[in-house]
Amino acid sequence: MSSSSLSPSFADALLSPRAIALVGASGDVRKNTARPLRFMRKHGYTGAVYPINAARADILGERAYPSLAGLPGPVDHVFVMIPGSEVAALLPACAQAGARVVTVYSDGFGETGPDGQARQAALVAQARALGLRLLGPNSIGLADLHTGGILSVNAAFEADTLLPGDISMVSQSGSMMGSLLSRAAARGFGFAKSVSVGNESDISVGEVVEALVDDPRSKVILLFLETLRDAPALSRALTRARGQGKPVIAYKLGRSQQGDALAQSHTGAMAGNDAAVDAFLTAHGVMRVQHLETLFEIAPLASRHARPRRASAGLAAAAARVAVITTTGGGAATVVDNLGLHGLAAVPPPPDFVRMVAQAGLNIRETPVIDLTLAASSAQYKMLLEHLLRADWCDAVLSVVGSSAQFHPGLAVKPLLEADKPANKPLVVFLAPEAPESLALLRAGGIAAFRTPEACADALSVFFADAGQPPAQGDPVPWPEGLAGHGMLSEHQAGTLFRHLGVPVAAGQLLAPDALQHAVPYPLVAKVCSPDLAHKTELGAVRVGIPDAEALAEAVRQMLQAVSRHAPDARIDGILVQPMESRLIELILGYRHDPLVGPTVLLGAGGIAAELAPDFALRLAPVDVDEARRMILEVRQTRLIRGFRGLPEGDCDALARAVAAFSRLACLSDARVEEAEINPLFVRADGVVAVDGLVRLA
Repeated sequence: MSSSSLSPSFADALLSPRAIALVGASGDVRKNTARPLRFMRKHGYTGAVYPINAARADILGERAYPSLAGLPGPVDHVFVMIPGSEVAALLPACAQAGARVVTVYSDGFGETGPDGQARQAALVAQARALGLRLLGPNSIGLADLHTGGILSVNAAFEADTLLPGDISMVSQSGSMMGSLLSRAAARGFGFAKSVSVGNESDISVGEVVEALVDDPRSKVILLFLETLRDAPALSRALTRARGQGKPVIAYKLGRSQQGDALAQSHTGAMAGNDAAVDAFLTAHGVMRVQHLETLFEIAPLASRHARPRRASAGLAAAAARVAVITTTGGGAATVVDNLGLHGLAAVPPPPDFVRMVAQAGLNIRETPVIDLTLAASSAQYKMLLEHLLRADWCDAVLSVVGSSAQFHPGLAVKPLLEADKPANKPLVVFLAPEAPESLALLRAGGIAAFRTPEACADALSVFFADAGQPPAQGDPVPWPEGLAGHGMLSEHQAGTLFRHLGVPVAAGQLLAPDALQHAVPYPLVAKVCSPDLAHKTELGAVRVGIPDAEALAEAVRQMLQAVSRHAPDARIDGILVQPMESRLIELILGYRHDPLVGPTVLLGAGGIAAELAPDFALRLAPVDVDEARRMILEVRQTRLIRGFRGLPEGDCDALARAVAAFSRLACLSDARVEEAEINPLFVRADGVVAVDGLVRLA
């Protein structure tokens, strides 16, 4: 079939090209470079395919062409499988052939180091000048499983039959894309599109997601991520996906926390890049799963049911309540255990529900697991299930099926398939035995079914997790006059900036070391003020509880000596004296311009112990007061000022206002803050006050 004379859109040229050129196609079936042509012929692609190989006139029974010049018609997409050193010379011919997209399978670019990165940047610049878009380099390819357009060398497409479906996947790992496709296919999950972005030099994950948002065959979008390379593009795409009701589910490597050697604050140590990426994904409504199989197993749940609305600001989100019905007590216990680990609650039926079911001829007990082993017929199981799916005392229903799922698949899942299932109450199933036939039946019925208790709990937890919201739209904030606009600020200068934003800061005076007269009442705190002393306590540059002028003079002498020993080159602006401030608890407020996702704000437990057992909430910045209230509820230590065991309550409203004000560091119009910190921030019964801080500017 020849291509139309009408130029395709970028999305069509990328995902569903009508005419394809395969540069470097091989006639040796043992080579990877022979695969795309074999795959497309095997899986029924009806568009035009032009194998390009100067050494052969025929490839696998198809006419081959010596070059891209002189093809019978224009092409939409070129798949390049030649040595990396030859790719740049090919691009002009790609443009002349009419291509909009060039996928580069060839390696030897950004993944090899600085020289390869330079070659990659030059390749992208050349492509842009020619009006081309690049996927890759180092991309294993992409596929449209509905048309059989397999521009890929991935061995997953060796399968005799491909199962088209409504799930699409974007992967930063080519090999894992194939692994996931094969795992999912074995479970009966069909795909619409799959795309390996390779080095993501030009076409980003975000641009592919945006194209999939507009693809009518893609109902659920899966992401396999190693990092984020273009957060703004992904943010735009995820915003559109959320607006159109297309769920996005992600598995990202790197959950273990790594210290960031460049960070100069505790915030960097507590919230590395992965925590920031997690905040980014949450803010955009992405469900980030912990288990690989959950990535596709959750698809029926995500596509069939809308996620719950966010809890009102200032109210702790209640744990999702799950009604568990089972024919295998032990199997149910494994799931309930995992539900608890994820903060979900298996809830018992209330007495009135038990009485109602008894009147219908089925006796159950008020226990967290409704065990029907040997106690219910298929019709009774269906009856109970339908009542549970309409009960107001649970948010989801989990059916745990025992050995019958393996040996009597039809009978085991019959009530699940036949029950009337409302759209507003999720039903999920865990099959305790290995039961592929039952899994297939449930998949065909659009019911989310899981092979492991861990994946089942993982899916429910991310489904019911707070869907988040993008950062607030803050008005630009002018930089304070007279304040340095680059490098490190001293604590006194940082305090000036924080006050400018609206954060309460402890009153104080900056004194010359040889002129210590002041108006601050004793007892007081004295600190050596310097832009070069990020953490003064460790250097002996802080004294607290100073009772009088004589003690102040001695403290200053000792502090200056300590700084001279430990940081002899530090610039000394003076001695900062502040009143001793009272507090109920101390917290940390952190800000960081994360290299992957941009501005982030952190609220966490203060003090040294916070680094030993991190307890923090992280968001994209800026946040509004409502979002700040949600952050407060996430930090466990704030329970100490929220009525825990009758302890005095702190001013959480003032705390929320301070968090929101501090997060407006992201809105500064004349300078860029790389990181900032208030540690500690004292929370009192009648307000909050920052008593120490640092700021590092770009």
